[in-house]
Amino acid sequence: MVLAAVGCGDNIDDPFAGLVRVSGVSPFAPSCKGNQGGINFAGMEVEPSVAVDPTNAAHLVGVWQQDRWSNGGANGIRTAVSDDGGATWALTTPRFGRCGGGDADNGGGYDRASDPWVTFAADGTPFQVGLVFDTSSGRSAIVASRSIDGGMTWTDPTVLRADTDPDAFNDKEAITGDPVDPGRVYAVWDRVTGQLRPMQPVGTGAAWFARTTDGAWEEARPIYDPGLDAQTLGNVIAVLPDGTLVDVFDLITQASTSAPGYTLAVIRSTDKGLSWSDPIKIGPMRLLGVRDPENSEAVRTGASLPEIAVDRASGALYIVWQHAQTDTSTGIALVRSVDGGRSWSPPTFVNGVAGAAAFTPMVAVAGDGTVGVTYYDLRDARPGDMAFRVTAWLATSHDGGATWSDEALTEPFDLRPASLGEAYFLGDYQGLVVSDGAFVPFFAAATRGSDNTNVFVRAVR
Repeated sequence: MVLAAVGCGDNIDDPFAGLVRVSGVSPFAPSCKGNQGGINFAGMEVEPSVAVDPTNAAHLVGVWQQDRWSNGGANGIRTAVSDDGGATWALTTPRFGRCGGGDADNGGGYDRASDPWVTFAADGTPFQVGLVFDTSSGRSAIVASRSIDGGMTWTDPTVLRADTDPDAFNDKEAITGDPVDPGRVYAVWDRVTGQLRPMQPVGTGAAWFARTTDGAWEEARPIYDPGLDAQTLGNVIAVLPDGTLVDVFDLITQASTSAPGYTLAVIRSTDKGLSWSDPIKIGPMRLLGVRDPENSEAVRTGASLPEIAVDRASGALYIVWQHAQTDTSTGIALVRSVDGGRSWSPPTFVNGVAGAAAFTPMVAVAGDGTVGVTYYDLRDARPGDMAFRVTAWLATSHDGGATWSDEALTEPFDLRPASLGEAYFLGDYQGLVVSDGAFVPFFAAATRGSDNTNVFVRAVR
């Protein structure tokens, strides 16, 4: 149930009034990308993640893909640092990929970088993780870096897992710091095999895991393998107040068929990741696509990626994901657990208008238990319009997800500048944190002009 929906006006030419634009022009020279297949969109910033310093709520670090390619990945990762709760930002570049200064000696010498995610350790040290890969070989790796000066400079990448076999690919990583134990940071991702025979039931897709001890990374290892013709996707770890880890993911079965099964599931660890439970299956994920009704171009969304957040006071867990709300429209579903992830509530819907496609959610919980969920939707789309109108929203609940109210983060903006040729793309996820009692959405939006997309932030109290 939604109590209210509060929208902005309608200014398609300037829909971002009152927001802070975080991203800027590309820092990469056109020559850095070398000779690669595909189309590179310089100045296209997508897929942002953000984290807040547990020792200083005004200190934020955000990351995103810089200069996205039409066929996957970007020239590099860009990082932004704010010391005033998101009002102003300073930009820097880690050595993830050759355009960012990566080479064979420092662990970052790959064609492209993707899927950035950022967190803080309990002592205020920022860590980020990313996927790097080549387009002309089978190399892919999950790499991590930390900063000792609050995010303005970053260590050479630490390789958590690397593969050279084109039949295997590391993908969709996330990183989470333990809010209490400064020596523990956790990374998780999926490693998919059978890439050379995707339509045969020979592939696997185990969840892989790495953790730090006193800030140093241990050797990565698989923590859950669903078997042949199955995989995990979108692994994200949450840390409960008692230190229990809960990893949420999409469990895909019959992956090689034309009709795979998608199940929302979690695994738990009570010993800081040394051992893990069997999967707890929460329920099916009903996935529907989103398209521009005027030209049928697809919107690439976070359709298969669940997101998780924990209430640090009560220990309640919340998971959101993109889920079919009607037979023709997708919405934002939410489930809640009050027993550490062992059992879950039936799903409810967060988005304000059931008939308007809603997509790519992120969730966070404030110190007073207020739940916030950001997402995009098409409630402002107009048939026959010259623009494909999308609006970014923040939904909040003060009663554990029973009722919700919406606030528009932007006026409707035209998504069409975010086209990669076959699909519109803002990212498979977006960022959301709580800073000094305010929700701070950190998200991408399509912009007109030479910059196809940009990253914006707006604190909401």
